[in-house]
Amino acid sequence: MNEKTLSPEQANEILKVLKTRFEKNMNRHLDMDWSKIQQKLESNPDKLYVLNEMENTDGEPDVIAYYKNTWEYIFCDCAQESPKSRRSLCYDREALETRKEFKPKNTVVDMAREIWIELLNEEEYRELQKLGNFDLKTSSWLKTPEKIRKLWWAIFADRRYDTVFVYHNWAESYYAVRWFRGLLRV
Repeated sequence: MNEKTLSPEQANEILKVLKTRFEKNMNRHLDMDWSKIQQKLESNPDKLYVLNEMENTDGEPDVIAYYKNTWEYIFCDCAQESPKSRRSLCYDREALETRKEFKPKNTVVDMAREIWIELLNEEEYRELQKLGNFDLKTSSWLKTPEKIRKLWWAIFADRRYDTVFVYHNWAESYYAVRWFRGLLRV
């Protein structure tokens, strides 16, 4: 984890944003108590910093799960559609370097690493879709299994016709309506 921390004002502001989103979307976290989540966040300022980065890149993070066996709350990007600040990215550094023309400014893997979040894999994406209707007009790059990535492909998903679809595309491709969703364990 990085050494960056938020000022007390920034910490209070992101906690307010997260609490408001939590209360507005109770279907995502039934039987969870905000005060316990806030206490955990306040005792992990590095995680609060990451949530602030997720918010600053328009991911709209919200808590979507609690794992009793590890005592972890799981926060995920819950923006309905892909925010412009995370669009038009190819999958990873190798894909960016092999692209001959019209290179994007960044990659999904690098940007997730810069924000300190994990890319959602296919199973996590499908679980998120049970909590709402996400990516009805856009799509999300997903953490691609190594055996697929070795073949120069990367996977992405969206929701159409009340169904979650997972596809593959060249890892070096990028689109104005494709972004990535990440998660953070707190």
